[in-house]
Amino acid sequence: MSQSQSQRLPEPVTGPMPRSAVPQTGQFQAQPATPSVERWRLQVVHRTKFSYAGPVRSSYNEARMTPENTTRQTTLRSRVEVEPAATMHAYRDYWGSTVTAFDLHGPHRELAVVATSVVEAGPEPEQAAVVSWEALGDADVVDRFGEMLRPTRLTAMDAPVVRAARDVVGDADPREAGHRISRFVHDHMQYLSGSTNVKTNAMQAWTSGKGVCQDMAHVSVGLLRALGIPARYVSGYLHPKPGAPIGEAVRGESHAWVEWWDGSWTGYDPTNVVEIGTRHVTLGRGRDYKDVPPLKGIFSGPRSEGHSVVVEVTRLA
Repeated sequence: MSQSQSQRLPEPVTGPMPRSAVPQTGQFQAQPATPSVERWRLQVVHRTKFSYAGPVRSSYNEARMTPENTTRQTTLRSRVEVEPAATMHAYRDYWGSTVTAFDLHGPHRELAVVATSVVEAGPEPEQAAVVSWEALGDADVVDRFGEMLRPTRLTAMDAPVVRAARDVVGDADPREAGHRISRFVHDHMQYLSGSTNVKTNAMQAWTSGKGVCQDMAHVSVGLLRALGIPARYVSGYLHPKPGAPIGEAVRGESHAWVEWWDGSWTGYDPTNVVEIGTRHVTLGRGRDYKDVPPLKGIFSGPRSEGHSVVVEVTRLA
């Protein structure tokens, strides 16, 4: 029997986790950030545990849990650990995400994956001048960002909603249009945990009027693309406290938001209607959730009895 292990993260549960270490380091050199930009140092511990009805014969998995290095974010340390211990290797996928691949070939009733990272994060230190709508329609721009302009099964939006979005945008330039679309989505959709799943598409979430961060990101991406603005889905973490004290470990979140190209990539969090900054840790980007699931895999053996996830975030500085 084979079953996907890529699922929406359930409500966290507590309890000890096995930590048989298989190290992974931050292997990419980051560009230094502008000193005047505020940055937080965050530690993120992401624990996932799968349980099975009996011994599983083999398991093949991919983890996208290593934060990136950019002008906005520096990954100081990153480690992925697996129990039972497994041989692991890391690579960059087509979208630029760091993937930790591992497989198990001995009987096991549980699989635990723990990703621990220390990251310095802040707002983007600078942005390019905003381009015009005419520039976005240029053939070179359309060719360059073609994959971020086409709808996917998870992001396609119906024509009446796109017309409403155009009315909301009005005469705004592409950068302001992105902000207006994000606020439009936030105002229409209620955040309700458990109301959708990883197979829910943007129109289904929009029609129901509720969803989670993944759904709000999918709807925002879909509308931006329909307006001719290149847009991508971003996977990461969010510290839930804007005024977080240093040293306090809190229950964090696996999170999703959106970026659009308006001369440079502009990030925004439609779920919380805030700019991307000190509380956001980026893991990866893609066309939609399917390109950047934190953990996915297949296994051979008895059925899964479910899985649990705990994300713990601590502000270190």
